[in-house]
Amino acid sequence: MTEAEPQTRTTSRRKRWAFRLAAVLLGLTPFLLFELLCIGFDWGRAYRDVDPFVGFSTIHPLFVPDESNERMVIAPSRLKFFAAESFPAQKPPNTFRIFCLGGSTVQGRPYSTPTAFTTWLRLNLTAPDPTVNWEVVNCGGISYASYRLVPILEECLTYQPDLIVICTGHNEFLEDRSYAHIKHTPALLKYPLQALSRLRSFRLLRETFNAGASADDGDTAKPQLKSEADALLDYRNGIEAYHRDDDRTEGIVAHYAHNLRRMLALAKEAQVPVVLIAPPSNLADCPPFKSQHRDDLTDDELAQWNELMERARAAYRTDLDGAIALLKQAIALDDRYAAAHYELGKCFAARALHAEARAAFVRARDEDICPLRMISALERELADIAAETGTPLINVHWMLEGQTSTGILGGAQLVDHIHPNFNGHQQIANAIADYLLESGQLTWPVGWRQKRDEAYDKHLNSLDDLYHLRGQRTLENLRAWSAGRADGPMLKAKDGD
Repeated sequence: MTEAEPQTRTTSRRKRWAFRLAAVLLGLTPFLLFELLCIGFDWGRAYRDVDPFVGFSTIHPLFVPDESNERMVIAPSRLKFFAAESFPAQKPPNTFRIFCLGGSTVQGRPYSTPTAFTTWLRLNLTAPDPTVNWEVVNCGGISYASYRLVPILEECLTYQPDLIVICTGHNEFLEDRSYAHIKHTPALLKYPLQALSRLRSFRLLRETFNAGASADDGDTAKPQLKSEADALLDYRNGIEAYHRDDDRTEGIVAHYAHNLRRMLALAKEAQVPVVLIAPPSNLADCPPFKSQHRDDLTDDELAQWNELMERARAAYRTDLDGAIALLKQAIALDDRYAAAHYELGKCFAARALHAEARAAFVRARDEDICPLRMISALERELADIAAETGTPLINVHWMLEGQTSTGILGGAQLVDHIHPNFNGHQQIANAIADYLLESGQLTWPVGWRQKRDEAYDKHLNSLDDLYHLRGQRTLENLRAWSAGRADGPMLKAKDGD
């Protein structure tokens, strides 16, 4: 073998790979040209297509002009779900306008907007720099889930916002809807399809296919929701409608992720920054609202489970370790019964085993048949999408939980199962203001925090006793509602029920 032969073989191998690469690039050229064509003609814009999961009977604007046509106000027909709010129809000069979208947490329930984080945020921003006209608009709708926020965001983007704040996740299970028409994506295809969805050509083809499918079936397959939120718990027997349905849960999680991506894409297209907020959940002091045994539990296993639970409860005061062992045995028989996990968490907490207690409380929340608190699957989607899109995420749950002695969020920070107290709302406002400061969008003088705190105290002292009394009354009603004791009309049974 001559010295030239290895070099010849190497050169030949390189030529073969170069030829193959050129062939691949040539084959991809039509797709590349099509993608460039879509970009040039603005086809396949991100999440321009309709919601494939649900539709609405009608969509009304949230804001309408007042009698003077000088201000935009919440439409009177929507004041059952939204608190009164307004802003100038023509954006004044030197104005920084923020829209805050979400559910009752954003609205400030069980109180209202005067103690919601939106008001504290306006005070926070105004105190150190009153030369700017700070507008913070509260768009928190009672029982509003992420899919109801999308049209509100589309509307708010037409009002020249400088920032959008989105806080959603607790209300995804409130309304009755089915996802039987949605074909679940296999796990192996999930991430490749997400990558392809960034291509305009792929989105255009998907929109064309969805339009054709809708034309074939008259768009009757997906649920058509009422124009306003229609929570199951608003009905007298609403909690009875909740049953375990893992397929529905999977559909709800997928729909939530779709809505988040759609809202972020719409805001990006409008060149408006977004801050996402992960809302808090009461883990330590909120038992599950409804528990259900696993479907395949036999009568003998149920009898054994009941015996183990009775023995565990009898041992709570005298033998915590023994009670923990018995609860673990019961959970080994049936790990889907939410209340058993909660009781185990309480025993762990009493033994100061805080990490174990928190894990049990989280599992109790996630197995709740009536999930009025954001479940872990939704939390993961929120965190993943924020990281994937580079969107700032303020995790209020972690923020408040980090201030507890046990590392478990409970009733000291939240007034019920999800709603922060006044201090919690102030901290949310502070976190948003800190983001604006740290991101370089704002600069404030030395001592601005003292001015902020003084403004907070002055505002809080201005609220009369009647405001606090109304809030306490609403809290009592909210607790009855979450326990399934609403005094609304009876929920009609579905066919086959």
